[in-house]
Amino acid sequence: MAPRDTTPTTGDTISALLDERRTFPAPPALAAHANVAGAEHERAAADPVAFWEEQARRLDWETPWTTAHTWSPVRELADGSLTVPEATWFAGGRLNVAVNCVDRHVAAGKGDKVALHVEGEPGDRRDVTYAQLQREVVKAANGLRSLGVGKGDRVVVYLPVIAETIVVTLAIARIGAIHSLVFGGFSGEALRFRVEDTGAKLLVTTDGQFRRGAAVPVKANADHAVSGENQVEHVLVVRRTGDRTPDVPWTEGRDLWWHDVVDPQPDVDEPEAFDAETPLFIMYTSGTTGKPKGLVHTSGGYLTAASWTHWAVFDAKPDDVHWCTADLAWVTAHTYEIYGPLSNGLTQVIYEGTPDTPHPARHLEIIERYGVTTYYTAPTLVRTLASWFPDGLPTDHDLSSLRLLGTVGEAINPEAWVWFREQLGRGELPIVDTWWQSETGAAVMAPLPGVDTLKPGSSLRALPGVSTAVVDEAGERVPNGSGGYLVVQQTPPSLARTVWGDPERYRDSYWAKYWRQGWFFSGDGAKYDDDGDIWVLGRVDDVINVSGHRLSTIEVESSLVSHPLVAEAAVVGVADDRTGQAIAAFVVPASRPAGGAVRDAGSADEPPVWAPLAAELSATLRAHVADQIGPIAKPATVVVVPDLPKTRSGKIMRRLLGDICDGRVLGDTTSLQDSTVPDRIAAVLAEVRRTS
Repeated sequence: MAPRDTTPTTGDTISALLDERRTFPAPPALAAHANVAGAEHERAAADPVAFWEEQARRLDWETPWTTAHTWSPVRELADGSLTVPEATWFAGGRLNVAVNCVDRHVAAGKGDKVALHVEGEPGDRRDVTYAQLQREVVKAANGLRSLGVGKGDRVVVYLPVIAETIVVTLAIARIGAIHSLVFGGFSGEALRFRVEDTGAKLLVTTDGQFRRGAAVPVKANADHAVSGENQVEHVLVVRRTGDRTPDVPWTEGRDLWWHDVVDPQPDVDEPEAFDAETPLFIMYTSGTTGKPKGLVHTSGGYLTAASWTHWAVFDAKPDDVHWCTADLAWVTAHTYEIYGPLSNGLTQVIYEGTPDTPHPARHLEIIERYGVTTYYTAPTLVRTLASWFPDGLPTDHDLSSLRLLGTVGEAINPEAWVWFREQLGRGELPIVDTWWQSETGAAVMAPLPGVDTLKPGSSLRALPGVSTAVVDEAGERVPNGSGGYLVVQQTPPSLARTVWGDPERYRDSYWAKYWRQGWFFSGDGAKYDDDGDIWVLGRVDDVINVSGHRLSTIEVESSLVSHPLVAEAAVVGVADDRTGQAIAAFVVPASRPAGGAVRDAGSADEPPVWAPLAAELSATLRAHVADQIGPIAKPATVVVVPDLPKTRSGKIMRRLLGDICDGRVLGDTTSLQDSTVPDRIAAVLAEVRRTS
């Protein structure tokens, strides 16, 4: 990583400071048999609609579409108001999403193939073949029908990563209802909002969940969610923890056990086909700022993009064992743990628990046990694994089955990328660094593993059939070497059609900024390198304005993580009388840093006691950032902390760090992997301020 010898620009663009020069060509053996060749970009660009029609034909349609694509962009009316954009893909075509993910593979003679290797956190295991999955999905669909659930009804699913979660999701799709999956760690209040906002008819939950080795009751959260005014008629409860959580609150007539409703059902039905624009699911944004938005994804377009991008980006082969480590409630899992892999007939792994339960090598065990070939995870987990194994991965696990790695969730630091490749990738495997969002439904930018020369930390460019650009405030493309706003110019079939119940918010959130150009604004900053490849710089909301220079958090964080004493880092802007904003950096040290080690992480009541290294590390890192990317990016404060606030999907919640710095109320933290982290960081910061 070399410093860029330029002065950061000011104005309406984002300063591009880091200059990563390492490159990794596609492995010849993979390139020789890759699913997608280099000419695909140009072929798709010549006629994007025809390209997506070709990909849609990879699916089974009961009725072909009559209109491939319509697009009505935002227009200004005579009174100055703006219209709401509207898009359709494959209108008039009819298909059943669940049939495409399950039944057609059984009909093709692949019923005995394992669809799911299911691993529970306590160590319970189960293999589910496609034939078994078909029977279970049909029985669940019949169970839903018996409860009066049908086309267009909303079903909220509040389950952990277990087989029943995938079964009920596919069953809801099979009958034309609309699912909204909610992370099992969310609070009852967060669940309640989603139940009420969707107008759900049914809530599916469990008696309890296994988290970090403990059985945790959750039915009370479900009861809270349906305690207000809502349209829920039944709560369907999966028995997961059983005698480990014996006192399950129960409302007779409303609450029903899954095994009582689903198990007796017949395992045959006549699935109905639905129009391509039939809503499939509502995916809520995290709600870390403001009211969560319920993004509506439809059936035919979404499944087309989910299926093709999985096949293309992961170079999916019939004998692959795919593992996407995301919780099933996140959009990552919808696309690359449910609909993408299953529509392509692959075997995949789902794991219920946390990566360090009961020990930090749990993921390595799982990769070895099932012969995982493609491993798709978050940069946060990569950095965490690097901190757990600073001297390299243990050698007692055979990871030779791996042939491709992937990252998702936020931009990955170049040093973490290289560690991932060297340790899990044996120094030879490609890493597909994917950029996309809940709103886009499927990957928009990613390398093609058999085609592209990889750059650590870059998703390179848009996939075939899509177009992206980095532009300034006026919508002009910024020069190579500069940063700006990331927009999607050609909208993929998987793009969310609206915000549930609030189309104006959909327009204002994503289209109003560049409505004249007809572009979707991602909310992310990005930069071009000298070759014109794109590097995502994180949320525009996270950009820090220091003395008029707009700096990306990811570049400063990448500089910090490149230092061997740092395992993880997050930076935020804090108020400063002189510079407007100053950079506050929070770093998690490497497990065994040279010259000392971190002692007890402490608690909110007892501040942690750090080795004398902490003060020295702060000065070292400030100098390191100044040397790497310039004095303008040097943190004003470096705080050594035991952990960072991260969601279960792997994103660092920088907002919470800003709130801690400014003494604001934190609000709902139930999406965090560890809800104790903010209080522990606050204790560290208070001690730093007391002694400085």
